[in-house]
Amino acid sequence: MEQVCRILIVDDEVLVRQGIKHYLDWEQYGFRIVGEASNGREGLEAIERVRPHIVLTDIVMPIMEGEEFTRLIKKNYPEIQVVVLSSYGEFDYVRSTFQNGVADYILKPKLETQELLRVLQNTARRIASIRYTGEGSGEGPDAETVLEKLASGYGADESASPAVLAELFPHDEFVLIGRLRTAVRAYAGGLRAGENGQPLAERLRQALSPGAPHAAALGPARVYGLPAAASGAAAGSEAALFGLGSGRRAALLAALRQYAAASSGGAPSAGPGAAEAGSEPVSGGSAPDAADAAHSPAAAGYAWAAGAAFASLGELSTAYRQLGELLETRFYFPERTLMLPEELPLPAEPLPAFDLRLFTEEIKREHFTEAFRDLRQYTARMAADYRSTPVGLKSFLGNIVFNLITLLGNMEYDASDLNEAKYGFFREIEEADSAPSAAALLEQFLGRAEAKIAEHAGQSGGANMKKLLAYIDEHYAEPLSLTGLGRHFHFNPSYLSSYFTSHNKEGFSEYLNKIRVSRAEELLREGEISISEISGRVGYSDPGYFTKVFKKQTGLSPSQYRRQYMIGR
Repeated sequence: MEQVCRILIVDDEVLVRQGIKHYLDWEQYGFRIVGEASNGREGLEAIERVRPHIVLTDIVMPIMEGEEFTRLIKKNYPEIQVVVLSSYGEFDYVRSTFQNGVADYILKPKLETQELLRVLQNTARRIASIRYTGEGSGEGPDAETVLEKLASGYGADESASPAVLAELFPHDEFVLIGRLRTAVRAYAGGLRAGENGQPLAERLRQALSPGAPHAAALGPARVYGLPAAASGAAAGSEAALFGLGSGRRAALLAALRQYAAASSGGAPSAGPGAAEAGSEPVSGGSAPDAADAAHSPAAAGYAWAAGAAFASLGELSTAYRQLGELLETRFYFPERTLMLPEELPLPAEPLPAFDLRLFTEEIKREHFTEAFRDLRQYTARMAADYRSTPVGLKSFLGNIVFNLITLLGNMEYDASDLNEAKYGFFREIEEADSAPSAAALLEQFLGRAEAKIAEHAGQSGGANMKKLLAYIDEHYAEPLSLTGLGRHFHFNPSYLSSYFTSHNKEGFSEYLNKIRVSRAEELLREGEISISEISGRVGYSDPGYFTKVFKKQTGLSPSQYRRQYMIGR
């Protein structure tokens, strides 16, 4: 029997192919790289020439992708073992290749020498046509590798055998703990190590004390670090997985609360329970020192979250995504140190979309009071609705700022300084670390906009007032009202009333009556028209009311005024 295992590398990236070829002295470990290809079609041709035992192939390639390639290999060469290289976003592709009998897969971002060697050694041992005796430990996957695959969306049966899972994770249930840095601007890219370069699991290990009040309640427990590149968590966050006995989540939460409370007053006096980093059972630890206190949740600006307990590691991907959502929800509850799904309030009625068209129309009519009132009310509701994502709230606020600056500029308001400052507004909104602070930024902007509007009204008040008075002088005989006048000049009626009073010595009604009475005096002096007809001509449908207004203005009734004029003439 052959003892050397022949490998064909198929990948469209030449640097990947060359890197794999020169990773190791493959002959030393019982392997031989017998060929390479840049796509599935070339790979099939190479198989005919070199007859490999194992094909190591990329999943996304031009001409013929890995999915079709592996299907044809298992159909025409069932004895060949296939190992797939994939990225995090290619889970659906990889899942379909398992239906074709793929032996294993490796995540490209974690393509490391020992992991690649381990997978190839395990695969080679399955090949009946060779007696593989290559060097190496042949150990199974480590806990971090398995968790990385599980968190990335692969099923438990695709990540490790049941026996391996039971050996690595001998627990009745699991709880994900997350930590979100809130004191500095969040970075993009998901999970990463702590600000001092130390992962969360290691931080928890150092912060633990066997004498912690809740250590006994936790029982045997382990804490596992989760991969930094796995998807599904909120930006600026880290996560760790606790393995516990059944029903121990409450004890873990009590320990976590105690840790956060102790940290807020200085160096924590005890950690969140008796647990040990890596995969070792809890057996000891030491209280954190002063340097550790500098990185405590309170000192560094951290918020915490704990997901619901789950019994199967097949649920890890879903639980990981939910933990990210829970940490993101903390944006709406900045006063909370620990976020728990069961403590979220019942959501209110779904918030309808903001009526931007109506808002725009109100602004164009210069109904600023109503437009800003409606906007403030909507923003308050949105900032209190944790189902509105932080991105959604910030996008809404930025859109309002942009639209309002544009509208004011188009209406010939001097909004030049607001326009120059808009990118500063956008940046501050984007960097807001809570819904209340984001809403407060909009309020600051509206305050500046209102100052501009008031300044504009003061500058243009004389010209606007002349237009209003001229219109009244021309249309005094019509049934004028503040509502109708406001509609004509695009003023809010209540605003128009105060505006009229502040820019004219008489209010609207007094001025209108003065104009009408003045015209009635002219008609009375002519002496040919009846008082009833004069009443209608100057805008009063009720002669009795006309008489009352006329007497109040002149001190005489219309008939008295006419007689006096006739006598004087």
